Amino acid sequence: EEEWRKSRFTYYLRTSFVQVAVDEFMCKTPAIADIVILVDGSWSIGRINFRLVRTFLENLVRAFSVEFDKTRIGLAQYSGDPRIEWHLNAHTTKESVIDAVKNLPYKGGNTLTGLALTFILENSFKPESGSRPGVPKIGILITDGKSQDDVIPPAQSLREAGIELFAIGVKNADENELKAIASPPEETHVYNVADFSVMSDIVEGLTKSICERVEQLDKQIREPAPPPSAVAPPRDLVTSDITARSFKVSWTHAPGQVEKYRVVYYPASGGQPEEKVVPGSQNSVELNYLNSVTEYQVALFAVYRSSASEALRGSATTLALPMVNDLELFDITHNTMRVRWRTAAGASGYMILYAPLTEGDLADEKEVRTDVELEGLSPSTEYTVTVYAMYGEEASDPMTSQQTTLPLMPARNLRFSNVDHSSARLTWDSASKKVNSYRVMYVKTNGVQTTELESEPITDHFLLRFLLFSTQFSTVFSIVFSTLFCFPLTVCVCAATVPDPIDLRSHDVTTDSFRVSWKHPASDVVLYRLTWMPTDGGDSDEVGLHFLTHLPEVQPSVSLSPASEYEVLLAAIYANEVESDEVILVETTAPRYGVRNLKIDEETTFSMMVSWQPVDSRNIRHYRLSYISAKGDRAEEMRTVPTGQTSLVLQPLLSDTEYKVSVTPVYLEGDGPTAARNGRTLPLSAPKNLRVSEEWYNRFRISWDVPPSPTMGYRVVYQPLSAPGPPLETFVGEDVNTMLIVNLLSGMDYSVKVIASYTTGSSEALEGRAKTLYLGVTNLNTYQVRMTSLCSQWQPHRHANAYRVVLESLLNGQRQETKLSGGTSRHCFNNLKPNTHYKVSVYAQLQDGTEGPAVTTTQRTLPVPTPAPTKPPSTTPLPTIPPAKEVCKAAKADLVFLVDGSWSIGDDNFLKIIRFLYSTSGALDQIGPDGTQVAIVQFSDDARTEFKLNSYSDKERLLDAINKITYKGGNTKTGRAIQHVKENIFTAEGGVRRGIPKVLVVLTDGRSQDDVNKVSKEMQMEGYIVFAIGFADADYGELVSIASKPSDRHVFFVDDLDAFKKIEEKLVTFVCELLVFASVACVCIHCWGLLLFLASIAGVSYRCQCFLLLPMFPSVAGVSFCCQCFLPLPVFPTVASVSFHCQCFLLLTVFLWVLCSRYLHPEGLPSDYTITLLFRLLPDTPEEPFALWEILNKNNEPLVGVIVDNGGKTLTFFNNDYRGEFQTVTFEGPEIQKLFYGSFHKLHITISKTSARVVIDCKMVAEKSINAAGNITTDGVEVLGRMVRSRGNKDNSAPFQLQTFDIVCSTSWANRDKCCELPGLVRTQTWYCPCMNLILNLVLNLVLSMHFQGPTGPVGDTGVPGPQGPPGPQGPSGRHMSRYSSILNQAPSPPVTIRTVPGPPGEPGRQGSPGAQGEQGPPGRPGFPGQNGQNGQPGERGLMPLFYGGAYTVSTGPPGNAGSHEFVMFTHTHTHTHTHPPMTPHIHITRRTSARTNKQTTNTGMVKYLHQAKGTSMMLKLKVNVIF
Repeated sequence: EEEWRKSRFTYYLRTSFVQVAVDEFMCKTPAIADIVILVDGSWSIGRINFRLVRTFLENLVRAFSVEFDKTRIGLAQYSGDPRIEWHLNAHTTKESVIDAVKNLPYKGGNTLTGLALTFILENSFKPESGSRPGVPKIGILITDGKSQDDVIPPAQSLREAGIELFAIGVKNADENELKAIASPPEETHVYNVADFSVMSDIVEGLTKSICERVEQLDKQIREPAPPPSAVAPPRDLVTSDITARSFKVSWTHAPGQVEKYRVVYYPASGGQPEEKVVPGSQNSVELNYLNSVTEYQVALFAVYRSSASEALRGSATTLALPMVNDLELFDITHNTMRVRWRTAAGASGYMILYAPLTEGDLADEKEVRTDVELEGLSPSTEYTVTVYAMYGEEASDPMTSQQTTLPLMPARNLRFSNVDHSSARLTWDSASKKVNSYRVMYVKTNGVQTTELESEPITDHFLLRFLLFSTQFSTVFSIVFSTLFCFPLTVCVCAATVPDPIDLRSHDVTTDSFRVSWKHPASDVVLYRLTWMPTDGGDSDEVGLHFLTHLPEVQPSVSLSPASEYEVLLAAIYANEVESDEVILVETTAPRYGVRNLKIDEETTFSMMVSWQPVDSRNIRHYRLSYISAKGDRAEEMRTVPTGQTSLVLQPLLSDTEYKVSVTPVYLEGDGPTAARNGRTLPLSAPKNLRVSEEWYNRFRISWDVPPSPTMGYRVVYQPLSAPGPPLETFVGEDVNTMLIVNLLSGMDYSVKVIASYTTGSSEALEGRAKTLYLGVTNLNTYQVRMTSLCSQWQPHRHANAYRVVLESLLNGQRQETKLSGGTSRHCFNNLKPNTHYKVSVYAQLQDGTEGPAVTTTQRTLPVPTPAPTKPPSTTPLPTIPPAKEVCKAAKADLVFLVDGSWSIGDDNFLKIIRFLYSTSGALDQIGPDGTQVAIVQFSDDARTEFKLNSYSDKERLLDAINKITYKGGNTKTGRAIQHVKENIFTAEGGVRRGIPKVLVVLTDGRSQDDVNKVSKEMQMEGYIVFAIGFADADYGELVSIASKPSDRHVFFVDDLDAFKKIEEKLVTFVCELLVFASVACVCIHCWGLLLFLASIAGVSYRCQCFLLLPMFPSVAGVSFCCQCFLPLPVFPTVASVSFHCQCFLLLTVFLWVLCSRYLHPEGLPSDYTITLLFRLLPDTPEEPFALWEILNKNNEPLVGVIVDNGGKTLTFFNNDYRGEFQTVTFEGPEIQKLFYGSFHKLHITISKTSARVVIDCKMVAEKSINAAGNITTDGVEVLGRMVRSRGNKDNSAPFQLQTFDIVCSTSWANRDKCCELPGLVRTQTWYCPCMNLILNLVLNLVLSMHFQGPTGPVGDTGVPGPQGPPGPQGPSGRHMSRYSSILNQAPSPPVTIRTVPGPPGEPGRQGSPGAQGEQGPPGRPGFPGQNGQNGQPGERGLMPLFYGGAYTVSTGPPGNAGSHEFVMFTHTHTHTHTHPPMTPHIHITRRTSARTNKQTTNTGMVKYLHQAKGTSMMLKLKVNVIF
């Protein structure tokens, strides 16, 4: 069939080329061009029509000779925003342009043609884009609608740039808009067709027009310009826009190629002609700088290349010059006035003439702007003011106004104030603004000496000085205007008497002195006379003082007597020797006093405050303070305190000690009385009243009452009561009495101590207890346990915002994780492996991201039932049923197809949908309640159920029903149809099953006529898995809203139904992978259910996940079996084909572990894969580099591998790239170094075509770029642990422990893996892998609490033959390592990959869905282990135990023959590394079997149990009946 398709395609190509050669037009012109095609890619085109556009473009391109030095073709596509698909210089052959056209993607969006035209002008027709100078430029627009923006300016810009535009409209295109875009003539540059299907009809006409136009443009570029036409003058001379200084001249162009126009103009009355020259493309000019009211003659000449035309003549008269308006005279005084007016347009200046009306004086003249002040006018005079507007040397007509100046006015309100003994203040109201000055003369009334003063015009007062007290003066006041003295006035004033000194007072009174001060009575005092004497009699002293500028004060030079009263007399002496009256003051000197109210307070542990009140400190020099302990065991200490200070802090002192303190005032002449008092420092007090509040799951707050004395701060010490290790401590400041302690373990009791710190020591501790809340669910259990599914439920936590539920397979470590809302209390996992032990872990999370400890339970899925015997084939052959795809064999779901049956589908396309449903359903494996149930609903205006989920339970009947579905017809109501599926199909009546994934696949070809968003959102929120398949004119945005997230895995779009084959395989794979993945999650089944279920299982086996099978390892050199390296699994005797094997091997140095590459990778390695190793390095692992894993060719040369450098603490990956060049990438850093600390770690190395990414313990560590890899040869070997310096396979390997090794043909496995099997995660995340410990505890308790002896029953009948046993020991083999082919056959077969050199980057894709959950953060600080819980009450007597790890069945029957069987059960202790969790005791049972194999035997044994925590042991003898 493949050969037939190739031959048919070849025939089609040949016939197509023949058709082109015969029918299509080819442009034969030697002219070349740069052609840019602008294609409308808006939503209105549609994907099907866009295919027709591609065909049209192919035919258009074929018509031209496309080469680098010939015609070049570029293309841009636009919608809301344009983009370049390829530039002019991108393709150099016609074939490459046609290939680019065939692969042209459909853009979609709005229609902004104007923006796109500007875009190609700025980006496509540029030299850097391949545009060539001197080559015709052609632009071709293809559009189907009216633009949503303006197209005329961009099109005009393109045409002006010399680009010839062709416009092609299809269907709904606006023809007027096409004509506005295209170059003339419209007949050859505008095309409009009714539909996309008839675009091919215009190809030939269009290509011919383009070809002819290219040839014409090429000739225009290369040929010289034609000779000029006949010379003729221009026509229709018109003058306009006439002003006083200019007018405009316009005309009609002269015929022919006019290079320029010459305009000559001059005054009609005579004058020098002037001229202006303008380009030939201009038909108007403005003539400026003309004279007003003047007629001008104008002559216009057309100037050609070698000649000029006759003159076209005309004339125009300019207007008169504008004059000023609104002339105004204002702000008039007796000799000034201001003038202002409104400006005249175009005036260069103004001239003012003004003169009095009554006089014959010549008028003054000023040339000013629009506002001026006229000065030097006469009072009470009328003036005429005339203003002219100046235009250069010309003046406009005048504007005149008249106004009279004001008369002169005298001063008013002349008055005296501030009259004293030697001066007086004279004040008046100003007379006029133009006063030059004021003049005052004053003289004694009976005297002859006159004093004269003259002031500035702005002054309104005089100060008359040097008056004689108690004397009358006469004053004459005059106003001076220029040189005139006007309006003299006379007034009288009398001077006052001399004043006495003011405010005589005393201060600074001491025992032997005091100071007196006073205020000056006047400024002309020259001396003071000061006298003082005791009031009780005695000698007096007299002192004369000169006047000083500061306040006068004096202290007598003679010492006064203490506690004595003195009288002080003071008189002022003036310059004219007049003396004032005396002023009297009486003052008493101070006595000598001691301090009072001495007190001691503010005691602390090391200080105290001493304060006092002075009686009178005026004559005290300082204070002397002394203190000594009351016991006298310390020397007395002294302090000197200044006079102004009345307190002092004594420090440092001893705590809790009594001191005696004394204070003595010290005077100039001796000490005053001493005051004393005792005080005591405080002891080192502890804080009080410890309180706990704000308890939360990871924090609580403590508060306390501070001690009475100040501290340096507080030490807070806290420690969990039930966990060993040092306590945690922090320090807070002295101003803190509360603290929030965070990062605590949930549900944990803590002891808290608060200790006050002092400078001299620390206080006793204030102790208390606090407890964090428990953040975990309760009552976690499993239900609905089936072969491939199980459900878990729990009691919700009241504060949980979300739950993280993890299911982990205890067989191979695979796990799944899901996050649920806080209101959820159950979750089901489907598509699990039968007869597999799972662990379910539930983590409660708060809104702030805090996560509590794991609450776990375990459960085993049911085994696969024994299949019924195969019936012999009947004589009638069964109808052919499509085989199930490999990826779908584990799928289990309720699958509903919702099919669009509207009229837009059509009968033919509906049959294609039926074929698609048939092939898709045929790819499923098991149909019915035990596999996948299928229902189909067809919709148009309403929905019609073709059949429900429980209608068919076998594939044959299902496919027959699909073929019988009939076409419905109608409108498209997708939202109503989805609601129908939700309410009628996904119901119990419709056959839906609990705990099974519900999948809906929607197929539609158009936009829904009702709302789909609401019901789609409900479906997604309720957990339905929705796929959306669109074709033809379906709305992609609507498909995205219908489908689940991420859209790239749930939304499919094809151009038509013929393309369904392209997505069928991908769709089926995505659906089946999703269903299989939904059933693989890290669920741990409850152990009780596992024990009760195990009785009926045969063939259960734990298999190691590396290269080895347990039955083989004893015969393999260099490999050691490592039991107990992870889980404490009991190794029991194999009974009824049930066996358990440990999960780790130790590779030793004595052997190089090698396998042939062709067994593991028969097709080589894929381009993308993930290397997974679970291993740990040992103390004896060498420091030299070695390969954890590598592939060698037949010459022992490394091709690909992973190298560990134990000495340098680095990790290196190497391979050969697609060019055969050897490449390496090395990873280092703190996260890489964790691999070398001796613990188990899970290493993922994800290899893609562009990068190598390292994930350690399911946390992304580093990523580096690499080239795409070349394939490996299959004639080599695959090696584990090979030393880098090895030569061949004879050298030793590096010892290390290997738990898991796998190569997954996917780059997403590292993101999905949760590392459930890592013991290191059990310490920090206790929801991982607790299932085995729980089982062993339960089994041990049952063994210790049950009585195994019962009556002997009769011998049973012979049983039916059992199932096939495990493979026997390996026999001799001639092929190296072929004994491992059984496990190698289970390795995934990578697809054959053809590697090529990476091509050019593709176009940007749609926005991706949100990425996976971010990396796990670094582990927090290890918490404190909890205390041992209290012993529980004894439980009820249970059933007989069924041992996990053996197939022992204990039962009671009638008496029979006695036999013996001895068991020895013992414990095995285990040495843990710092990352391993505590482990329960391991139980080992050995057996000695009697020779009687088919009869009941009585077995006695001894059980020795070592209690791990307390170290006690006890012996128990028991008898059990065992059936073999």
